[in-house]
Amino acid sequence: MDKLIVKFIEEASEHIQIIEQNMLLLEKDPENTGYIEIIFRSMHTLKGAGSMFGFENISEITHDLENVYDEIRAQKRTLSRELFDITLSAVDHIKELIKFGNKIPEEIANNQVFLVQRIRAMISENVHEKNKLFISGESEPKEEALKNAGTYYISFKPFDNIFDNGTNPLYLIDELVNLGSSIVIPYLNNVPDITTIDPFVCYTYWEIFLATESDISIIHDVFLFVEDLCTLDIHKISDNNLLKEKKFVRKIDKLRHTGHDIGINEVQILANEFKDSVSQKVKKAMNSTYAQVSKDYSISSIRVSSEKLDQLMNLVSELVTTQARLNLYAQQNNSNELTTITETTQKLSRQLRDLTFEIALVPIDTLVTRFQRLVRDLSKELGKDVIFETQGTETELDKTIIENLTDPLMHIIRNCLDHGIESSKTRQELGKPEYGKIIMNAFHSSTNVHIEIIDDGAGLNNEKIRRKAINHGLITEDTVLSERQLHDLIFQPGFSTAEIVTDVSGRGVGMDVVKQKIAGIRGQISVESEKNKGTKITLIIPLTLSIIDGLLVKVENTNYIIPLSAIEKIYAIQHQQLKKSFNNQIVLDGKRIPYFSLRHEFQCSEMNADGIEQVILIEYEKQKVGLVVDLVIGEYQAVLKPIGKHYKDQEIISAATILGDGTVALVMDTSKIITHFNAHFLKSEVKI
Repeated sequence: MDKLIVKFIEEASEHIQIIEQNMLLLEKDPENTGYIEIIFRSMHTLKGAGSMFGFENISEITHDLENVYDEIRAQKRTLSRELFDITLSAVDHIKELIKFGNKIPEEIANNQVFLVQRIRAMISENVHEKNKLFISGESEPKEEALKNAGTYYISFKPFDNIFDNGTNPLYLIDELVNLGSSIVIPYLNNVPDITTIDPFVCYTYWEIFLATESDISIIHDVFLFVEDLCTLDIHKISDNNLLKEKKFVRKIDKLRHTGHDIGINEVQILANEFKDSVSQKVKKAMNSTYAQVSKDYSISSIRVSSEKLDQLMNLVSELVTTQARLNLYAQQNNSNELTTITETTQKLSRQLRDLTFEIALVPIDTLVTRFQRLVRDLSKELGKDVIFETQGTETELDKTIIENLTDPLMHIIRNCLDHGIESSKTRQELGKPEYGKIIMNAFHSSTNVHIEIIDDGAGLNNEKIRRKAINHGLITEDTVLSERQLHDLIFQPGFSTAEIVTDVSGRGVGMDVVKQKIAGIRGQISVESEKNKGTKITLIIPLTLSIIDGLLVKVENTNYIIPLSAIEKIYAIQHQQLKKSFNNQIVLDGKRIPYFSLRHEFQCSEMNADGIEQVILIEYEKQKVGLVVDLVIGEYQAVLKPIGKHYKDQEIISAATILGDGTVALVMDTSKIITHFNAHFLKSEVKI
């Protein structure tokens, strides 16, 4: 039973996200009935599942909301701002109900009463209007309400043990009947003599004919939590309401008294007889298959727990490490057969690694709904009109990184709303559109993902930032900073340009948290801003934190890994040539390139003058920079391991990896290592 409740919570959370997401879309496009159908279907599923698993509070509130949205579907009620607010408040409340289960705090219980009262007050207002029609004799007949109904055949055969999880099949039948008009045929053929009957075994099964305007997914939702406890077939046999045809109903009644199941074949033949007389519509799917079947459809996706994914990632990481040991052993033992086996195993392990990565990737779109809610609610609180747009949110990242991105992006968007976007009045005075705009844009670049948060607000006030920095003792009056260095000051702990501390911002912790969290996932952050034009904050995030393709190099007696994604080219240069270079610059392919000798920067002894060194060309902030190492060993799949708390204060080494011989190699963060090594040497490439 505990597993079923866990499954309910997972699926309920998905339905809550669907409701919230489509509510925000519906608010922008109130005429789109597709959003209403999706919202209604998710509410309907939540109601039934909540009741089945003892979450009666969820069932109560979703039942009332379902009634309201059913009236909207039937065009008996119009959407309103009040309804949007109530629905989103109810969504937040349901999240709390799932979180606390049966141990609901008094405050949340009181909130439930308040929300239910508000929803039922809306229903009562509409019922009052309906009663006026009823008194004057203008009530709507049921047949009219089902004028667009299709007809479904459902065979529902519960397994003997369906009672074990608390399911009552009659409740499921009752829920089906409420979807429209129906003929329900129970079969008692399997019921034994009363002396041998077992009250804990289900002997009855059913065939149901259902005429409903609901689509087939609604019918599937009725059986959502018993699919593994029954044999279930669902077929759409007509696009029209066959239950209005008396001849059809009489034939069904005649067949039911034979004492045997009618079956889909007989039903299909019977339905085809009425095809021309009922409608001239051609049902394409009917001729090729027996429609959509619950148990026999092709499964395109499955649900896997995050714990299993984490375990799979760990196992693949261990496999990659073991593969490195196997490669080393094959090199040490001159055997053609062993080499062939090793190469084949390496190809397979690489494919398995890539596939596992893809499974663990999650689209950034999973974060969008909460940001849309943030912009909607906070802009209302601040009295600003703001549009939130997204681009490229289908871009995927490691789920661990996605989890760590939520807070930084929240802080950035809150700052855009509070500090960036001006009031409507100010925007009009500046000749800007009345509505402010925040755009979240994501895209791949090599093995990184770039996430941009762009607003069209006031931009950063450079003079104000400089004045605050001087007051905080971060710089002096005569300090000369580039615009980028000035903008980077906003990430300093305790730094804020806000004049007033509010619930939204001004305490100087937001952007500091952003930088720390982004650094914690080996990411980078940059700011571009123009006064009265807006600000763009760019996050550069690695695709994964687990395994990378790297280049294994050696500096003196220490092994290092440089990410392959950062490398442009490798050159062999005599040490004497580097020693004679001016201002740490060397000519490569006709261009003057700045470089850093890692042997020198790491304070190792100097190489022999006639020795050969390797210059690894790295792209850094749209420039080319060389890193000089003693030896390039070759490509290496590096399983990244944390380097421990003793090294937490340094940034140039991001992780470590275990080589095939058991020794440790340090993984370099090329951007931070170049920044650390006298970044003032960096200049634009100059052709000679």
